[in-house]
Amino acid sequence: MDPRRLLLIAGALIVAAVTALLARSLVLGTAAPIAVAVPAVAPPAAPANTIDVLVARRALPIGTILDSSTVEFRPWPKELVAGAYLLRGQSDLARLQGTVVRFAIPAGQPVPQGALVKPGDRGFLAAALGPGMRAVTVPVSAQSAVAGFVFPGDRVDLILTQTVAGGGDGPPLRASETVLRNLRVLATDQRTDKQTDGRGNTIVNGYSTVTLEATPRIAEKIAVAQTVGALSLSLRSIADAADGLEEAIASGAIDVSDDPRQEKAMLAHRAGGPQEGGETFVTGADVSRFQRSTVPGRGDAGAATMSAPAVSAPMPRAAPMGAIVRVVRGNDASLVPVGGKN
Repeated sequence: MDPRRLLLIAGALIVAAVTALLARSLVLGTAAPIAVAVPAVAPPAAPANTIDVLVARRALPIGTILDSSTVEFRPWPKELVAGAYLLRGQSDLARLQGTVVRFAIPAGQPVPQGALVKPGDRGFLAAALGPGMRAVTVPVSAQSAVAGFVFPGDRVDLILTQTVAGGGDGPPLRASETVLRNLRVLATDQRTDKQTDGRGNTIVNGYSTVTLEATPRIAEKIAVAQTVGALSLSLRSIADAADGLEEAIASGAIDVSDDPRQEKAMLAHRAGGPQEGGETFVTGADVSRFQRSTVPGRGDAGAATMSAPAVSAPMPRAAPMGAIVRVVRGNDASLVPVGGKN
């Protein structure tokens, strides 16, 4: 064999061996990654010389029903903590759910014990009412009360369903309309708090009465509405209050004051207060083609839907007649008044 070829082969083998040794040393010299546990970020410690006190997360007017969105514990200087304040560890926040604010508490201020009235205490319902408001109880069923998913503190609309017979023999008019809006629920079957199980889940129970907050005039309307037809509750969304307020401002139904303080107070009162009436209603014809859309009038027995109320025309009255003579000519007979011409 040619010596040159032998040299080339030997050189290639040497280069390959050196390359393999270098690669092996690199692989063995690299340390395996080690998993290191990252310590959890501890919550910020409370400032020194402070204690957690129950404070209002927002302004709480008279009659506010407490829930998790209204109050919370915050650090408070120890030298400013009064004996009537509710402290963490001494007060159970879950037990305060459903209590009512007796007097107004500004946002960010501590909630004193004397400001709260618990369910079952004397004067609880009167404390839950806003200034100038009244409590009125409405009988409901499981079907008309959103299957029990209405709780104290929720806001509802009141729907009146009635049957109007009219003046004729036709089928009656069946209609429903939203007569009252944005009513605050104070209690259900004399209960003013939400029942929960051991896991904190809300227990849904049926009830037969619902107590609502209303103005004196609206309370009178509810009393009359109970005699007119059947009442049903329609649960409102939390966001509906802001939408309804914007519509009222745009339509000019309310005037906004130039004073920022008066404007804020007026808007809060308007958003939280009950509202009368509305322009929405539904008749039987809107649901079924075999129902009416108006009140039946006389002479339309068996009629279905009508575009306008039927007006019964007065029956013509016969003219008074005196003495008459019956005249027969062959097969023809006629009545001729005495003194008349035949």
